[in-house]
Amino acid sequence: MSAVTTADRAGRRHGWVQAVAAVLAALVAMLGVAALGLWAAGAARLPDGAFARVVVATVVTAVGGSVELSGNAGVFAETRAGLTVVPLSVTLVGVFMVGGAFLRPLRRRAPAGGGELAGWAARIAVLWLLGLAGLALAARQTFAVDVGSGVLGGLTGLFDSAPTLGFAADVPRTVLFGLLWLAGVLVLALLVSPGVPLPRRLTLFQESARPAVLAVVALLLGYVVLGVVSALVTAATRGHVADTFAVLLLGLPNLAWPALTVGLGASWHGRVDGPFGLPVPHVLDEVLRTPDVSTLNLSTLAGHDGRAWWLLVAAVVLVPAAALLMVARSPAGVRAWRHALCFAGALVVAVLVICLVGRISAHYGLSLLGIGDLGGGLSGELLLRPDVWPAVGLAALWGLVTGFLGGLLARPLHRRGGAGPERRTRGR
Repeated sequence: MSAVTTADRAGRRHGWVQAVAAVLAALVAMLGVAALGLWAAGAARLPDGAFARVVVATVVTAVGGSVELSGNAGVFAETRAGLTVVPLSVTLVGVFMVGGAFLRPLRRRAPAGGGELAGWAARIAVLWLLGLAGLALAARQTFAVDVGSGVLGGLTGLFDSAPTLGFAADVPRTVLFGLLWLAGVLVLALLVSPGVPLPRRLTLFQESARPAVLAVVALLLGYVVLGVVSALVTAATRGHVADTFAVLLLGLPNLAWPALTVGLGASWHGRVDGPFGLPVPHVLDEVLRTPDVSTLNLSTLAGHDGRAWWLLVAAVVLVPAAALLMVARSPAGVRAWRHALCFAGALVVAVLVICLVGRISAHYGLSLLGIGDLGGGLSGELLLRPDVWPAVGLAALWGLVTGFLGGLLARPLHRRGGAGPERRTRGR
């Protein structure tokens, strides 16, 4: 009877009602952050009541979904458009909400069995996919593009070629990548959380991986915090408050995390042409707004503004600090070379993910009677892509060096602070 009662209480703690509440809370939070960010960016002025659908599309892209652009300009004209971007501020909110909701009923209780853990994850996954499919179906809209009253306006009226631009989410791809995103979030939540009693096999894996994963997550969040402080100082001293909050609420990690890779020595390539782009640091706009694709690294940034070398200083301070955090959280007796390998592996994965989700590609153009890119401000391009493998190699080098140096300090750290939280937990 006692076992049955315990199982019943466990089921009530994370049954379907709790799963519905968890998924709804996560989606509402993400929609709210996306709405505030787009409102600050001026999207509330979009025609035909499209603001709500743009908000939904933003959430879809934030969890790995795909939104395809399409254009039409009549018989004698054509439009071309494309967009690839992940609003990482919205993504980060989703990670915290989904991960926290998944872990909450598992804390401060007896170890969860593998079947129970899988059942709770499955409930969330089913409801998450249903919610995401509904958002993807709603994320579609068509806009009429105002070309003005000049020569181009007269030509489009003459040939009945008034341009339109629309977007629609790819539902199957959104559901697939949304499921992969959810799986990654749940695994990450289990790895970094110290208060969730797991089956023994998972506990052994968690204890070996958690210090390095936790250290790298703290490093990434540290860069986000630095970005928030920098943005708030800029807003207070130079104005542009609405634009600054648009960046904070939509894409702050899109700037902060590539800044980490640049501080490590990596290079990105990009170009800005036309009306594209959220407000970014002036030096970044100067480097990218060129006729050809530009290289973005410490050297090119410092050539426009010497303060860019602070990115190197931040990496020199924060990456070793993360390695020390890993060492402090590891059990005593781990050799320095193992610390180096663990930290390098975690940092490589983080930089690889940044390179994959941080790239941006956006373009729009209008051509009439075969004459391309008419309309002045109606055409433009925004491009940002990394040199992936050099960035991964630099991350491995930094991780090995700082992890090894941190490992050399492991004995003094543990002597001063004990055997680490994992060892103390097992001692109880």
